[in-house]
Amino acid sequence: MTDNTRELAGFLAALRYDDLPEAVVARTEELFLDWLGSALASEGSHPIPLFERYARRMGPSDGACQVLVSGARSSAHFAALVNAASSHLVEQDDLHNSSVLHPATVVFPAALAAAQDLGKSGRELILASVAGYEAGIRIGEFLGRSHYRIFHTTATVGTLAAAVAVGKLLGLDQAQFVHCLGSAGTQAAGLWQFLRDAADSKQLHTAKAAADGLLAAYLTADGLSGAQNILEGEQGMAAGMSSDADARYLVDRLGSRWALLETSFKFHASCRHTHPAADALLALMQREGLGHADIARVTTRVHQGAIDVLGRVVVPQTVHQAKFSMGTVLGLIAVHGKAGLVEFDAFALSDPQVAAFRDKVGMQLDPEVDGAYPRRWLGRVEVLTTDGRQLQAAIDEPKGDPGNGLSRAELEDKFRRLLAFAGKRSADEAGVLIERVWRLHATDDLSRLV
Repeated sequence: MTDNTRELAGFLAALRYDDLPEAVVARTEELFLDWLGSALASEGSHPIPLFERYARRMGPSDGACQVLVSGARSSAHFAALVNAASSHLVEQDDLHNSSVLHPATVVFPAALAAAQDLGKSGRELILASVAGYEAGIRIGEFLGRSHYRIFHTTATVGTLAAAVAVGKLLGLDQAQFVHCLGSAGTQAAGLWQFLRDAADSKQLHTAKAAADGLLAAYLTADGLSGAQNILEGEQGMAAGMSSDADARYLVDRLGSRWALLETSFKFHASCRHTHPAADALLALMQREGLGHADIARVTTRVHQGAIDVLGRVVVPQTVHQAKFSMGTVLGLIAVHGKAGLVEFDAFALSDPQVAAFRDKVGMQLDPEVDGAYPRRWLGRVEVLTTDGRQLQAAIDEPKGDPGNGLSRAELEDKFRRLLAFAGKRSADEAGVLIERVWRLHATDDLSRLV
């Protein structure tokens, strides 16, 4: 066992609620609200009903834990499974830049399910979630850029982040956290190949990560042993899933650097790799007074990760796949001024003007942008107008990044829009849920959060 794994496990075991700065507690509630809205927005949308049916068929007919989209009760395992799938569908869940990890969609489903199962309080849920974020982000950074090229980091690292969050609720000690990481890491999986075929695997990835992380933590608490060096061992995760792993990230400023505070909120309802270019194009069009018909060509100057993911989608076949098409996202921005849930649903596949603009958009690897990634996601666009002008725009912090973040008022507005998109809950119900989340730190009973 390496010192890095032991040190990380020791930090997780020793972490207490009173150790958390007020800003970390407040941001955790904000991230939780953002996650809850993403989960509820997918109610009734394919493929979430498939996960619900599976949970009803294979799980108990009642239980301590809540399936958010339906309100049904189940076991912690199946609640975590469905809630993780549902919160990763509409592409509005958070992202941590340098780890390229969506922490909320794996940490919160597992932590909430376990908290309801174990009768824990809101404070305990917050503490567990912070532990999951801090561990998951560092493990994602440790595995490096090469991991993300083939593996969906939210699926792989997400399994360990979920396990840590649940392990904290179960009160694991340092040695148990090492075992828990081992049992979670050996289950870690999730490949990007699905995106080429517009497959539904992305929701399966997060569903399994949350449920398998919960499985690892509960079994560890009951005495199951796991690999002692799952991260750095010669047959561990880095050996099999990375060519640029850096173990220093595993223990980077534990207890002083709160990585959770670095997490970004999503503004556009699309893959985060599209956001810098979307913001830059929107700024350029507003600055120059351009309409979409005034633009002959757009070149987005991007990092290699964007090419690896977005370059697989040429002509999207589904709305979800369209969210991974740089041309479609910029087409929605140019033609409709927004790339939100409503715009994707109404125009991404059916608007000929969006399709025409999509064909004008290209991606080009940019050394400056690639060098900054993944710590910073820079937006650079070059536009050729129909009258021959060559224009440029640059965005250094996309909307939603910590330096250009969403206020609580903006987060509340986003939450209301997410619920309105699903059309299952009233504005008054949205307001009640918002107030409940802002009081999460003072909540003793989580059994019926929604």
